[in-house]
Amino acid sequence: MFASLLDSEKGGHCSLAVDTTNPVTIRQLYLPDTAILLTRFSGPDGVGEVADFMKPIRGTEPADRHRLVRVARVVRGSFTFTLECRPRFDYARATHTLDRVDERTAVFRSGIADLHLQSTWATMAHEFDQCRRFWQTWLRSSTYRGRWRDTINRSAITFKLLTYAPTGAPIAAATMGLPEQIGGERNWDYRYRIRDASLSVRALSDLGFTEEPYAFRRWLRDRVDAGGTASGEPLQIMNRVDGDPHLDEETLTHLEGYQGSAPVRVGNGAADQIQLDIYGEAADALAQGTDMAAIAGWRTFSGLIDWLADNWDRPDEGIWETRGGRQEFTYSRLMTWVAFDRSIRLATAHARPADVVRWTAERDAVFRQIIDRGWSEKRRAFVQHFATEVLDASLLLMPRMRFLSPTDPMWLSTLDAMDKELVSDSLVYRYDPEASPDGLRGTEGTFNLCSFLYVEALARSGRLQQARYAFEKMLT
Repeated sequence: MFASLLDSEKGGHCSLAVDTTNPVTIRQLYLPDTAILLTRFSGPDGVGEVADFMKPIRGTEPADRHRLVRVARVVRGSFTFTLECRPRFDYARATHTLDRVDERTAVFRSGIADLHLQSTWATMAHEFDQCRRFWQTWLRSSTYRGRWRDTINRSAITFKLLTYAPTGAPIAAATMGLPEQIGGERNWDYRYRIRDASLSVRALSDLGFTEEPYAFRRWLRDRVDAGGTASGEPLQIMNRVDGDPHLDEETLTHLEGYQGSAPVRVGNGAADQIQLDIYGEAADALAQGTDMAAIAGWRTFSGLIDWLADNWDRPDEGIWETRGGRQEFTYSRLMTWVAFDRSIRLATAHARPADVVRWTAERDAVFRQIIDRGWSEKRRAFVQHFATEVLDASLLLMPRMRFLSPTDPMWLSTLDAMDKELVSDSLVYRYDPEASPDGLRGTEGTFNLCSFLYVEALARSGRLQQARYAFEKMLT
């Protein structure tokens, strides 16, 4: 509906700003420990402010009515505010009509949805306070009391904002079609991924939140029960937040792209790829709670692991969804090991029926394969896949997943190799696309997730000063 990032003319927008010919300084900030966004306009005429917030959804029933509140006020002096609303439905592909209901109400109608625009002089103080209290109350569940509490709280709020309340499914990004490089073609729709969701929910769980991890595990179990994936596998690498597995990739040729970076893509053609690592991420997420020990949940879970025992030893497209062909990716093997390991632990802890003998044999076979074929004597490091000498930052998760000790000589040697090749002033590249072609033109930038995984790997390996330096640089 509003996609001006992807096309400033055709994308559509809803702007509320001061109308003045004098120079204005604009500053944005969040009200501490909330998702309320404040935009301040400062100039010779005075100081104006816009507060944006949404009433939090309570309950799990899907709703077709959502309300964004925008409150404009003058803090000091005199300002005129101008509102301009130009919605563009269905990524600017659908037409709409405008009905002027009265002086303060307008309705934009399309065949897809309606947008109601209303203005009022009434104070919104009650709704504002309700929203503020909701977020501050929710944050009380966090057990983090460390040095970077404000930053951690902001990250937790962002995770919560990206979660679809009716199903508990998080999305991996609030946007789609933005480029990794201005003018490049790596402009993917990264919103719907089980892998990213699992990592996000694990972070919330580590912070002490319980409701969101439970809801995600329920959603994930439902995906396994549902079957019918586009890939034919028991678990698909991505689903919509309502569980729909169909994510046909489309190119929006009528949009120019962010700063002219076309093509703009919606949906993802990688949905039917085989990426075996997702079974490890799913198992790790499901094993975080005790609800998988319930009979129905355990039958689903153990059946998935039995299937994996027959199907893990094959090439796949890997974590980065490269379109350069299938390989035997080391990270995929790592997470396969995680799937078996967590399943064995869960079955033993809760005395659940399982073919633990076979699961153990398969886990050990995966371990030997990673050591024998994923390790490069030439590089003195674990490498991206079994037929290359290229390094891959996804393997920074090895110590976190307890595959090996963070002080193991093989791991420390791998970390040193990554320091030299993938790290640039504490920022980390996923891999070198020139050394490992991914079928796309151009280069790519560093990857924030990998940079934070690098910080954790350094800390686990005892390199605390280096880890703190890299972490604090990421926060600047």
